Amino acid sequence: MCGISGFLDLSCVNSASELRNIAMRMANTLRHRGPNHAGVWADEGAGIALSMRRLAILDLSPAGHQPMESSSGRYILVFNGEIYNYEDLRSELGNDEHGFSFRGNSDTEVMLAAFEEWGIEQSAVRFNGMFAFAVWDRLDRSLTLGRDRFGEKPLYYSRIGRRLIFGSELKALRVHPNFSNDVDHSAVALFLRHSCVPAPYSIYRNINKLPAATLLRISADDFASNPRPYWSMDEVVNEGVANPLECGEQEAIEQLDWILRDAVRIRMRSDVPLGAFLSGGIDSSTVVALMQAQSRARVKTFSIGNYDKEFDEGREASRVARHLGTEHTELYVTSDEAMALIPSLPRIYDEPFADCSQIPTILVSQLARRCVAVSLSGDGGDELFGGYNRHAWGETLSRRLYHLPFFVRKFGAAGIKAMPPGGWDLLFRACKPATPVRWQQRMPGNKLHKIASILESKDTHTLYQKLASHWLEPAKILSEVPEPTVSLSEANRQSLQHVAEDMMYLDTVGYLPDDILVKLDRATMAVSLEGRVPLLDHRVAEFAWKLPLSMRIRQRQGKWILRQLLYRYVPREMVDRPKSGFGIPLANWLRGPLRAWAESLLEERRLRQEGYFDCTLILKIWREHLSGKNNWEYHLWDVLMFQAWLDESRRKIDDQFACVENIANTAAGSP
Repeated sequence: MCGISGFLDLSCVNSASELRNIAMRMANTLRHRGPNHAGVWADEGAGIALSMRRLAILDLSPAGHQPMESSSGRYILVFNGEIYNYEDLRSELGNDEHGFSFRGNSDTEVMLAAFEEWGIEQSAVRFNGMFAFAVWDRLDRSLTLGRDRFGEKPLYYSRIGRRLIFGSELKALRVHPNFSNDVDHSAVALFLRHSCVPAPYSIYRNINKLPAATLLRISADDFASNPRPYWSMDEVVNEGVANPLECGEQEAIEQLDWILRDAVRIRMRSDVPLGAFLSGGIDSSTVVALMQAQSRARVKTFSIGNYDKEFDEGREASRVARHLGTEHTELYVTSDEAMALIPSLPRIYDEPFADCSQIPTILVSQLARRCVAVSLSGDGGDELFGGYNRHAWGETLSRRLYHLPFFVRKFGAAGIKAMPPGGWDLLFRACKPATPVRWQQRMPGNKLHKIASILESKDTHTLYQKLASHWLEPAKILSEVPEPTVSLSEANRQSLQHVAEDMMYLDTVGYLPDDILVKLDRATMAVSLEGRVPLLDHRVAEFAWKLPLSMRIRQRQGKWILRQLLYRYVPREMVDRPKSGFGIPLANWLRGPLRAWAESLLEERRLRQEGYFDCTLILKIWREHLSGKNNWEYHLWDVLMFQAWLDESRRKIDDQFACVENIANTAAGSP
């Protein structure tokens, strides 16, 4: 795992040493991503410089250092991530037919041999891993940027005149002399809708995220660029629909067991200590169960507990850990400890990001980093196996409610909205003893109000947009700034039979790479911890889309087949409970201990001077939240995270780097 950066400058007048200095300054902003080694390579004649910071996981020797040159000298590579099937590729490349010999044992060297033998695009197709890379081809004078299938590893790039600069995080681009910090107001609109800035946008004009499963080739001869996908989720879905799995349920469970076991096995390869996050939910429990089933030693597992019982997953995680026999570490954190992280969030995430589960994700990453350098995660199961409430709700609502006249649904929505979310919460709390477990929900008032907005939807597109959005009409609070037409809710959707499958597809190509995987990457990398995601092995995704919907969602409960697999290892009663997510009591914090911080960011004069938001509307919802009339916690958190990021963006990059490095050192136990 590393942080990579660099640039191609066709108007270059700098010496080789100046190129190296700029590139190394870029890389050093990413020291938290790679504290073990720094490297830089430059070619003055070509105007190219590549740099990296390395977190050594495989082959800890200097033979694994980067930038690395291929055996023929044609390719120079910087690479962030892991190629999990590198041993198989190494064996194939080293056989009599191909005849490659290897100096060390790193996956980076295997990647370069693959490029030599098969070319960059065909090699990317063969890789099973998480990665972002930049490779310079000396022969045809081109730079190629590449990103893994699901977007686990980040990569930003910017074309400025005849210059292209790139980096794992925006902070690396910010120290380049030609960086421009113009905020893209349209990206702010997207952020308010989705609580993140979706690819290919970034918060800055003229800076893009490379989409998942994409290669971008830039020729030094004419500076033409040609982005192209080397793998497509569309094709996976089409293939799954055209050629569904034809077998019984037990055989399907057996096949999933084998695929997931292997996905977990190859992600347990490491030359440094390794463990796993464990929440006690279906996904993380399945990953840990398959780890322990294939490990002679007790797997190290980690969880965060919350003294607020409504948000506590610690007890469930401990029960699963005891049953599986893992070496479990848990930490119960106070609200003060959790809130102490909030000032560092803009530095860690580097652009506005408002998924509030970012806080417990950082806390569990800090806890794990005290003992291990690699941690497996259960992310990805919801998107592939129908685990979100909207998947089951969307299917039910579309089937049972859309035949009703629109005016009837609108009347029902008005009835739900007549009682504020807090009132519904109190009512559900009073009825909880008589409510079936699968109908119990955290914050039911918010969910009912979301259902009310869904009842007013006229088609599947609007339905998904309302389910997946925070601010339903962000332009209203942004002084009529238009929202871009390409967003998470307007991806290239497949024509699928079920609304739930439509939503799962959209979540996989949008919400997963732009929110979930960003959250995991920045939280783990902030403390120099490598996070690995077995459920996002492309073989798992390809298998999941061959399953009938009934093996993913059954009786309004998601992840049916994943649950059946887990029941082989963990008793049903231990893991069957309402989906809760990784939450915090944000609504109460904003009314209490965070109130002064929030009001400093929402100060009227400041909002008017900055000019991003409709000051009157923002202050109105703030007052409603404080009074308890409405719960606006997520909408307010979006605005607050933008305001906090705006403050941070004005700070010197050296100060930001020092703060992030302190977080990493604290987690690792450094003085």
